[in-house]
Amino acid sequence: MLNIVLYEPEIPPNTGNIIRLCANTGFRLHIIEPMGFAWDDKRLRRAGLDYHEFTAVTR
Repeated sequence: MLNIVLYEPEIPPNTGNIIRLCANTGFRLHIIEPMGFAWDDKRLRRAGLDYHEFTAVTR
């Protein structure tokens, strides 16, 4: 299984898109905090947080 690591992500839509990518491909996502936005940011949800339940995200 491939692992993707985001180091201190700052742009919610990009992070959401990567969450969606990981959900669709089965990759594991690791997010290294602090992030430049709140985890429940509306833009993150709109961009892909609804896929969060389908992928393994480690913060």
